[in-house]
Amino acid sequence: MELFEFVMIGLGIVFIVLTILILFKLVAEPIYMLLFKKPIYIHYYPFPRKLTSIQQSVLKREFAFYSRLCEKRKAYFEHRVSAFLNRYQFVGNGISIENEEVKMIVAGTYVMLTFGMRQYLTTVFDKIIIYPSVYYSTVNEQYHKGEFNPKLKAVVFSWEDFLSGHQITNNNINLGLHEFTHALHIASRKRYYSSDVIFIDEFNAILEYLENAEFRQKMLDDDYFRDYAFENQFEFLAVLLEHFFETPEEFNRIYPELFVHVKRMINFQN
Repeated sequence: MELFEFVMIGLGIVFIVLTILILFKLVAEPIYMLLFKKPIYIHYYPFPRKLTSIQQSVLKREFAFYSRLCEKRKAYFEHRVSAFLNRYQFVGNGISIENEEVKMIVAGTYVMLTFGMRQYLTTVFDKIIIYPSVYYSTVNEQYHKGEFNPKLKAVVFSWEDFLSGHQITNNNINLGLHEFTHALHIASRKRYYSSDVIFIDEFNAILEYLENAEFRQKMLDDDYFRDYAFENQFEFLAVLLEHFFETPEEFNRIYPELFVHVKRMINFQN
């Protein structure tokens, strides 16, 4: 075979592969998403990351979500935790963050929230700042338990309150889920990946419930969602995610249609 023929065959193969990828991106996946409200695939890791046995033991002890997964999906979860730890800087402000448990619980919370999303890492924050307890924020000159600060590209937590929200699993207050939801909300507006499209579509559907006067009054009257949920649409979404993970059976029983939208929004499959 002459060199020219060899090169032409190679170019032909490249062209075919690129055509398939373009058709997948522009045709196949959008149709699939329209029909099934989820991406065609979620997990694909040619070079999966591994955790240490100590890190694995923290996940087993701290996350029932992780413990319920099959072995294959546990490996996916561990890969994502490792990727999170490698991607984001942890900053301790008055607290040591060398403790493996602190980083693992924070990372595990984020991975649990985003486990059904293909594009789970985001650039809207690059650091996690942790205080021992409530801290004074110069943003609005008030004491905070946690916040997402897009200007500083930081998610900030009071560890005392983060841990309390993590350990008490039925009071619908989880600081980690709450602040990470704010970050995902902002991220979904800046990107155009499949997970972002689904997130925004379902969020817009959720907003229709909030904007419906009769339905809104029902939510206020039955007192399932705490008052803070009705501060604005950002807080409403964050509170919904707290309820979704902490009391899913009750949420589904009281607001089944709303529950389905939240489930689709993060492609929850556990």
